[in-house]
Amino acid sequence: MSFKSLLPDSVSHYANALMSPEPAILQRLRARTMLLPNGDMQISPDQGRLLAILVRIAAPKSAIEIGTFTGTSALVIASALPPASRLTCLDLSAEWTSIGQSYWQEAGVAGRITLRLGPALDSLAALAQDRAAFDFAFVDADKIAYDAYYEALLPLMPTGGLLIFDNMLRHGAVAEPDPKVDEASRRVPTEQAGTAAIRALSQKIRDDPRVDSAFLTVGDGFHIARKK
Repeated sequence: MSFKSLLPDSVSHYANALMSPEPAILQRLRARTMLLPNGDMQISPDQGRLLAILVRIAAPKSAIEIGTFTGTSALVIASALPPASRLTCLDLSAEWTSIGQSYWQEAGVAGRITLRLGPALDSLAALAQDRAAFDFAFVDADKIAYDAYYEALLPLMPTGGLLIFDNMLRHGAVAEPDPKVDEASRRVPTEQAGTAAIRALSQKIRDDPRVDSAFLTVGDGFHIARKK
């Protein structure tokens, strides 16, 4: 099983060999997910171990995830939550999320997870109407919508709440020149538009007086913001 890394292979292998091993059930879900053509969309093992530690340190009462895919990151988060805490997962795909549900059940964390299918911004608006609150958020979904997710999540979070955005390096593409408009369609290609959106959000988070932030190069890049 391989994940893209900006580190030299020798350094990446060295670092990964020094991590605490992931639970066997998580390894099995990873392997199942990697059978899919887009299986590398799941978080990498080093990201998973860091995410679990951050959840254990933060000990949130209520967590939310935008972009569940096959449930790898949801299993990581739910397994690290305090016993009485809950995780809300937002995703569009019943097919992909169904893969993870049996693993959640086997791991004994299914009762901590509420899955809401549909456009994430619609779900966030409904949660806001219900006065939902979350003190931990993980976002790994439509990159073009990242800024909208950020703005929708911040009002739902208390002081000290953590927001974590994945894929903030885009495998190095964020350091490349700005994308050019395709002359035929007069549009920026979707992949490049996503990269531009991520670059803009990272700069916004850095300068946002509402949060403190740290940018980590683990995996494909985590940008972590703590609400002031």
